[in-house]
This record gives sequence, C-alpha cells and structure tokens, in this order.
Amino acid sequence: MTETEQRIERIVQGADGDPFSFLGIHRSDDGVVVRAFRPRAERLYAVDARSGQIALALERIHPAGFFSGELARAEPFPYRLRERVHGETIEFDDPYRFGEILGATDAWLIAEGKHQKLWEVLGTHPRTIGRTSSASVPGATLAPSGGVEGVEGVTFAVWAPNARRVSVVGEFNDWDGRVHPMRFRNECGVWELFIPGDLVGKAYKYELIGPSGALLPLKTDPLAFACELRPATASIVAPPSRYAWTDERWLKERGERIARDRPVTFYEVHLGSWRRKGERGDMVLNYRELADELIPYVKDLGFTHIELLPITEHPFDGSWGYQPTGMFAPTSRYGTPDDFRAFVDRAHRAGIGVVMDWVPGHFPTDAHGLGNFDGTHLYEHADPRKGFHYEWGTWVYNLGRAEVANFLCASALYWLGEFHVDGLRVDAVSSMIYLDYDRQPGQWVANDSGGNENLEAAAFLRRLNENVFAEFPGATTIAEESTSWPMVSAPTYLGGLGFGYKWNMGWMNDTLRLFARDPADRGRHFDELTFSLMYAFSENYILPLSHDEVVHLKHSLIGRMPGDDESRFAALRLLFAWMLVHPGKKLLFMGSEFAQEGEWNEARSLDWHQLEDPRRRALTTYVRDLNRIYRNTPPLYACDDDWRGFEWIDCDDRTSSVAECVRRDPKGGTFVVAVMNLSGMAHERYSIGVPVSGRYREILNTDAAAYGGRDRGNLGLVEAAEIPMHGKPVSIQLYLPPQSLILLTTSPSKPETTS
Repeated sequence: MTETEQRIERIVQGADGDPFSFLGIHRSDDGVVVRAFRPRAERLYAVDARSGQIALALERIHPAGFFSGELARAEPFPYRLRERVHGETIEFDDPYRFGEILGATDAWLIAEGKHQKLWEVLGTHPRTIGRTSSASVPGATLAPSGGVEGVEGVTFAVWAPNARRVSVVGEFNDWDGRVHPMRFRNECGVWELFIPGDLVGKAYKYELIGPSGALLPLKTDPLAFACELRPATASIVAPPSRYAWTDERWLKERGERIARDRPVTFYEVHLGSWRRKGERGDMVLNYRELADELIPYVKDLGFTHIELLPITEHPFDGSWGYQPTGMFAPTSRYGTPDDFRAFVDRAHRAGIGVVMDWVPGHFPTDAHGLGNFDGTHLYEHADPRKGFHYEWGTWVYNLGRAEVANFLCASALYWLGEFHVDGLRVDAVSSMIYLDYDRQPGQWVANDSGGNENLEAAAFLRRLNENVFAEFPGATTIAEESTSWPMVSAPTYLGGLGFGYKWNMGWMNDTLRLFARDPADRGRHFDELTFSLMYAFSENYILPLSHDEVVHLKHSLIGRMPGDDESRFAALRLLFAWMLVHPGKKLLFMGSEFAQEGEWNEARSLDWHQLEDPRRRALTTYVRDLNRIYRNTPPLYACDDDWRGFEWIDCDDRTSSVAECVRRDPKGGTFVVAVMNLSGMAHERYSIGVPVSGRYREILNTDAAAYGGRDRGNLGLVEAAEIPMHGKPVSIQLYLPPQSLILLTTSPSKPETTS
C-alpha cells in the first residue's frame, strides 16, 4: 500500500494518533484536498461556509466510510460538510478544520503541574470559535476567515500522555472511537478536540488505546463537571453555570464565623438518607428540596455549619461517597451543579456555612475511572506497595507526580471557587501520610531516610493548604487524622501541614469508651475522661461524634449507653454536655440529636417517626439549648486553643465519679464552672472550690424536666461560702443528679445573638 493508503487504513481501524495531519483540509500539489471519515454517510460534500455553495463532492475511497476530494488551484477555505444518511441531509462543521485549543501558557502550566485553574482548560467547555476572524482561535491555521459567523460547539481536553490514540465517544457518534480522534499536545500530554454542534447535556466518554496498542475500557472524564445517574457511568457535557449568587455578604464574613475564637458547631449530613420522600420512602430529596427542608432544620437547632459527606460523583452508594470517580462533579443523585449551587447559596443566606468531605487519598478500581487511565499507572503508583489500599481495595494517588498533585489541588480550589463551599474536610489523612498504613511487613516501602512517613503526601497537603488559604482566606480545611503526627493544624511556614482544624479522634474514642461503661465503673477509668486534656491544645481541634461511630455494629449513640431508658438518655445528655464543655469545636452526626435508636443506614431515611417519643422530642430541645448556650457563653469557645481557657478544679474523685473544671475567656475575664457526675447515684451537698465568691447561677442542668430529666438540682442558684477548697478561696455545695452536668456562672446572662 502507498503511504496514503496506509494512513487511510489506520484511520478506519481507529489506530491513528495524529488525525489532524491527515483529516480535514490540506494543501496538495495541485490545490487542496479534503478528507473525512464518516462511516454512516452515503454521500459527502464540502460546502463553502462563506457562500453556502457546494465546493466539491467527496469520493468514498474506502468502504468503511473514508471520503476524499481535491479542488485544483485553490487555497484552504472555511468549509462545512454535508452528508446524506438514509435519505436525510445533515450539514455540520468538520472538527478537523479547527486549530489548537490550549494556549501555550496553559500547556506549559499543565506540564509543570502548576495550573491553578485546571478546570478552565481541561474537561468540556461549550464555546463559540471564530466569530469574527481566525484571530479568535490562538494558533489556528484553518479557522473561519473574516466575515464568517462563529461556530458553536464543545471543546474536549484530557490528560493522557502515554496513550497512542484518544477519541471522544457518545451517542452523537454512535460510540464509535474512529469518528472523533483527538489532537495530541506533546508538550503537556493533553489530547484535545473541538466538536461543533449542540452537545450540551450529551453523555460522553473517552476511548483510549494504550501504549501497548490495546484498546482500554471506556473512561469517564477526570474533569467532568456532571455525570450520568448511577448505575450509568458516562460523563455529561454540562452547560455553563447560569446561577446568580446572592451570598456576597456571607463570603465577606465567613472567615470570622469559623475562626478559632468563635462558636462553631457542625451538623454532619449524608444527603441521601437524612430524609426521603415518596409513598415507600425510597426517593431521595434533591438539592433544592434539601435547601427547603434541611437548612431551616439546621438553623432551628442552632448549628453554625453543615458538613456534607462526600458529594463528589461516586458509583457505589455503599461507599457513602468516599470512593469518588468525579472529583469535579456534584453527584447527579440530587440534581445538577446549579442545583447544588442553589443549596449552598440558601445555606449562606440563612447564616449557615457548608463544609464538604473531600477525598484525595484514594479512588476506586472501577474500570471507567482513573485507574490505568491511559494504559499506564498514570494517577496511581505502579508499585502496589505504594499504590493500593488493601483495607479498602482502592488505588492510591501518586502524589509525588506533579500533574496528579495539581489535579487534586485544582479540584479543591474548584469546589471553593465554583460552589462557594466554606471548607474541605480532608478524609483519611492518616492513610496518606504513613507509608505503612494498614500494611503488613513486606507490603510497604520505606522513604529515602528509612522511615514510614510519606514525604510526598505531606508535601502535597502543605501545598494544598497553602493554595486554599491563599486563594480563599475565609475558607478552611479540616484533617481527619487519627495519629499523633505533629503540627497538623500549624502553619506550613512553621513546619506544619497547614490545616485549619483537625478532628480529635482520641477524645472521641476515649469518651465513647467511658460512656459505654456501667456508671458504677466509670470512676475507675477517669483516665478516659482526662487524657484528652493532656494534648487538647496541641492542635486546633474539632470534637467529632461522627457517622463512623454509628455504623458497622458499633450501635447508635443512644445504643451505646448502658442501663434502662432513663439511664441511657441521662448518659447521652451528659455526653453532649461534656462535648460542650471540652475545648474544641463541635460536630454531631444527623439523627443523634433525637437519639435514633438504630444504626445509620445510607439506604434509607432517618427514623423520624421516633420523634413521636416525648423523650426524643425533649432531646432535640436539649440540643437546641446546648447550641444556644454555646453561642452565648464566650468562655466555652473563645480560648479553645490555649491552656488559659481551661482548668481542672478536681478530676480525681474516682469514688464519687465526679469531676469539675473551669472554662475561661481571658479576653473578657468571664468564666463558667462545669460539674459532672458520671455515676448513677445522686450526690447531695457535694462541695467544690470555685474561683470567686458570690452567687453562682445555673445556666445548664442536664436533668431538667424539659430535657427528659426529673428536675433535680439547685433551684437555679447557689451561694459561695468562705471555705477554701481545691486550691480555691471559696466553695459551693451542690446537689448532683445521677449522670448529669451542671454549668454555672457568676456573670449576667448574655442576650441571644442572631446571625
């Protein structure tokens, strides 16, 4: 075969990786030649786009549908293709007449792994090319000339540096990878193509041939902005956002609302199971319905922020979103990207922040995902000792590769910028920063110094946090990190990882272990109460009672509490009050506020019918009041990150199982005294030392009848006696109900604040 015949054969077999050098319009010895591969076409013509007249009829020179035609003594001109298919005439612009899409600067930044707004150049983008002249397409050699109307279509761009050929496939080309092969940009490893026509809302994937010549499973777009509803897995060409934001005031103030010296409370939510609808209760609420129902509910309970379990697109409901395949796409389970924007905007208008869980540590092995993307281990480590999570059966990102780190950093900035979310809770940080995480000897590789620290992951997290706080200083990042890695929430310039906050997993584990014990036995385990105060100020902590604690046979929070119902509810009220008093911001998983009896199940709604129980309605009143007391009592939040904000009065009365502490606001000079009875026995005339003389007003008694208790207490007021105790100049005597916490202050009540 001649060289031309060989090229034609490669095109019709879908094996040509350089289609632009052959398809489209090109100069020939005698003029110009137009070539096109249209497998369904019966006849094909090149039409002059300036006059609308047929310039030449193309001849089918290969039975698979390859057409070619020459025009003597002519220069390249703007043209369209007109084809006859089953008696129907269709006219369209040829993708292979258009020039390069990526500009030189974008290509250089992608190659360097430094493109802060990667989503603006990769993925799909509806565009109009060449409205006035070829100058509108930088670098284009065959764009429409002056006077020709612009061409509307969609640009596609995907990073796959090791592929031999990449094509866009979808219903618009019968999922035939031979029809729309892409141009390769060798300088950055990106494949690109402009396809004219109205493709918005259309499903698409990428068909790739790997370096070995093997055809790979169809891949979704790593930078897809929308995806099909599972179980379908294709990407969707998303329209440009038309949402008009109304949260300008919130964005100016949000940094103050999540600052370390402010009251911050998170209501953690899985959107698909918070509440459902339909006759069988099997239909999820969409983003706008959730805005109507969830946001007022959270506002009424007094939480300052909603934390969403991952809403990045994911194929498997049972992963709860923690195995994402679409790091730039809000899951289609609940609506469109603009629907999610509306949800966030509504929250901000209500004075509620929105934080989302975000997963840069691993991704699933689904064939359509990132794994083995271009026939090589592109996003993941090739060595399974670095690149595979045995616990979760997932791939691990190769964070030492600049382009991969850039992909993830861009994803973080995308959610903060395009959707106005107020923070990212980074999942499973421990699994990222330790090379031997959940690995046996021989299953991991030490770093160059022989240690188990993943230095590449640590460097990535520092870069991530530097980028986030530089671009969005009012937002925050939160680490789910369960070890003693130092300075997780310290600035990077001091050697820290740079997070805004860290979950206090140690407090959570110790506290839940203590509260699960028989009340008569808790005094012997006071270390589970006090140990967290040994490190409470080493990080900027959030105290989580999260989704992970109410699944997998761990029982619900109320289900962990021992004894009869009266004892269980008293213990749960005490747990929530101790979280209120302990230094750190607060997080509570949905359903815990009304003591849902059963474990959380992502496949169904919370058990809202349980609110028919008066004790559970009383508990929601209690949670509402706790949040109000927290907001209006600066000693409980103003000094969460400093020893000056906390002092034990006595934490060693193991016989009575009673502990007392003081929370202070050094700036305002105010304080509160918390007295906790962990036992199942009431204590009468229990004496404790207090800082100053005077009257102490009871601002919280967890045994109040309004909260489901018996109204046992101190009639709201006690007087300090001039009797030194516990190193304090004066003391008070209290009645302590079983499993209760009493909070006292000498200051007048502060008026209720509004957002």
